[in-house]
Amino acid sequence: MTDPRHDEGPLLSVHGLRVAYRVGTGREVEAVRGVDLRVDPGEVVALVGESGSGKTTVAQSVIGLLPTGGAVRAGRVLFEGEDLVALPERRMTRVRGARIGLVPQDPGVSLDPVRRVGDQVAEALRLHRAVDRRTARATAVDLLREAGLPEPEVAARRHPHELSGGQRQRVLIAAALACRPRLVIADEPTSALDVTVQRVVLDALDTLTGRHGTAVLLITHDLGVAADRAQRVVVMRHGRVVEEGPTAQVLRAPRDPYTRELLAAAPSLASARLITLRDRPPRRAGSDDPLARPASAADAAPPADRPPTPLVEVVDLRKEYRTRLADGRRHTLAAVDGVSFSVPRGRTLALVGESGSGKTTTARMVLGLTGVTAGTVRFDGEDVTGLRGRPWRLLRRRMQPVHQNPYASLDPRFGVADIVEEPLRAFGIGDRDERRRRVAEAVEQVALPSSVANRRPRELSGGQRQRVAIARALVLRPDLLVLDEPVSALDVSVQARILELLVRLQGELGLTYLLISHDLAVVRQVADDVAVMRRGRLVEAGACARVLAAPAHDYTRELLDAVPGRRAVRSA
Repeated sequence: MTDPRHDEGPLLSVHGLRVAYRVGTGREVEAVRGVDLRVDPGEVVALVGESGSGKTTVAQSVIGLLPTGGAVRAGRVLFEGEDLVALPERRMTRVRGARIGLVPQDPGVSLDPVRRVGDQVAEALRLHRAVDRRTARATAVDLLREAGLPEPEVAARRHPHELSGGQRQRVLIAAALACRPRLVIADEPTSALDVTVQRVVLDALDTLTGRHGTAVLLITHDLGVAADRAQRVVVMRHGRVVEEGPTAQVLRAPRDPYTRELLAAAPSLASARLITLRDRPPRRAGSDDPLARPASAADAAPPADRPPTPLVEVVDLRKEYRTRLADGRRHTLAAVDGVSFSVPRGRTLALVGESGSGKTTTARMVLGLTGVTAGTVRFDGEDVTGLRGRPWRLLRRRMQPVHQNPYASLDPRFGVADIVEEPLRAFGIGDRDERRRRVAEAVEQVALPSSVANRRPRELSGGQRQRVAIARALVLRPDLLVLDEPVSALDVSVQARILELLVRLQGELGLTYLLISHDLAVVRQVADDVAVMRRGRLVEAGACARVLAAPAHDYTRELLDAVPGRRAVRSA
C-alpha cells in the first residue's frame, strides 16, 4: 500500500549540492561534492558517516547556517518547492524555527547559560508566532512536558547548568518543535549521552515528530542509531553519497565497502563476539628507572589452576557529599554506597552505569583524585586509602587515567612530544635523551607515525588525539590504566580501532584495565568482567559473557535494551 504522504512529493530535495570552505590564503577545500538527497513528508532519513564525511555541512547548508568561510558553490536545496539557497537571509530567518527546526549536538554550547530554559523555548514562539510573553511561557512548559522533562514547571525556571545532559537535550527538542515545523534536522542529538538517556531522548523525538507528522533528517555517525530510528539511510564519505536505500535493505545487503566497514565497526550491529584477553604479568619498568619497583612473587603469572591475583581491591567504598536543598536544609548524598569489587592482574573490569551512577566517582577514588568517606582501596595488596606524600606519589605512576575527551585532556599549547614527555619530567625520570627514547617508544606503541611529534592537538583527528592520551599514560609504564569512557566521543570506526589498540596493548604489556562505560556493546568487546552500578550501588557483577548473556538484574537488562541497533538485530 502506498503511503499517501509521498503523493505530495518530497518535502526536502537536495540536487547536486557542492559546498566549499575557504582556508589559508584564499585556497578552497570542497567539503560536499555533488550530493543528492530526499526527505518525504513525515519520513525519518538518517544521514550517516564519519567526522569529515560532509554530513553536518549538508545539514548546515539546508538550514543556511554554514560557518564563516563556507559557501554553497553549486546545486539547489528545495524545501516545499522553494530553493533555500537562493533565499536572502531576511527570508531565511522566517524558515528557521518556524518551518525547519534544528536540534544541535551540544546543548552546553547551544543553550544560553544565563537564561532560564523555559524562556529559551518560548523565544521561538515569540519570534515566529507573535504570542505574548505569558502565553509563550505557558506553552513552553507544555512543550517541556511533551519532551519528557520531569516537573516541567520547575524545569522551565532552571538554568542549563541545573539540568542533566539528557534534560538539556530534551529542552533543545522542545525548542526545535515549538512552532510545529514540517522538518526537524537533528545533528548528532545524542552522541554525548548515555545509552539509556539516548534512548529516552530519541523516544521523545520520535513521539513528538510522529504526533505532529514532522519529518526528520537525522545526522549520525552510528549506524546502530540509524537502524533503530530511520526508514531510509544515506551513507556519506569524503563529501559524496556512497549508498542509500531503505534501512533494512542497507543493513541486510550493503553494497559499498565503506557501508560494510561502518556496519562492522558498530558494536551493536557487529557479531556478538567477546575479545578474549590473555592474562599476562604486568611489564615492569627497567632497572635504569629511578622509580622502578622491585620484582616480587606477586608479579609472576598465576598458575593455571589458580585465579589471577587482584591488582585492585575495593571494599565497602563510600563517598558522601553535603548538599543544600531548595528549602535551605542540609542533605547528605551518598554518590557511592558500599561498593566492593576486585580487578585481577592483567584483566579488564568494566564498571558500567548511567551518568550519576557513581562509576566515575569510584574510579577517581581508586586513583586517589577524590577522598574516601568510608571503605578501603587496596593496590597490589597494600591499603592505599589514606596514603599521602612521597609514598602516594610513587604509587601514582603505577596507575594512570585516560579521559573521555582527548581534546580537553591535552594541553593545546604543546606539541605531541612535549605532551607525552610531561609525566616523565614530572617524576624526574631519565635525562633528556632517555625521555626522548621513552616518548618515541610510547608513540610507536599506540601506532602513531613519528611525524606527529611536533604537531599540536588541534592538528590531529579525534582518534589520533586519543592515541596521544594513551601514549602519555603508557610512557610511565604503569600497571593500571583507568579508562573513563575512552571511546564515547569518537566515531564508531575510530572507536573500533582504539578498542583494538587497547586489547593489543594489554596483551603485549600485561596491563590491567578499569574501564568506565555506559555502553554495554563496547564492554562486550573488550571486558573480562563487568560490574553494574546504579545510584551509587553495585547491582550486578560477574564474568562479562555471563552477565550480558543472562543478566539477573532488571537494570542490566534495561542497559542492554538501550543499546542502539538492538531493534534492528531483533527484526533481522
